[in-house]
Amino acid sequence: MATSEPQSLETVLASFSDQWSPRIVTSVNDYDVRVAKVEGEHLWHAHDDTDEFFLVLSGELHISLREPAGERTVKLPKGSVFTVPRGTEHKPYAPVPTEILVLEPTGTLSVGDRHEEIPDHVDATTGHALD
Repeated sequence: MATSEPQSLETVLASFSDQWSPRIVTSVNDYDVRVAKVEGEHLWHAHDDTDEFFLVLSGELHISLREPAGERTVKLPKGSVFTVPRGTEHKPYAPVPTEILVLEPTGTLSVGDRHEEIPDHVDATTGHALD
């Protein structure tokens, strides 16, 4: 779904209001570039075969991680990037309205390969095409 024209992230983000429901902005090789509006909790999940890259466009994102050494939380203010390694259980949380950009292989579910029960406010999707 590579685009032939430039995309304004501001315009794309203004085109929807759904929380935890990523939109595919473009693709790079076999990866989707997705943006999402998030607030509150996502769910514990893991992507068994891929890392997950996050860029915080606005707001603040916290990502709890279950690692061999124990559980920890990274805090990502606006402009920060972080990659969750493949197979690592993680749970994103946004204490304030936040906008993020995520890079992951096309077809990757937003709730990973292994996850807890999906709450109603989370869209279990591979990303939505832009309108």
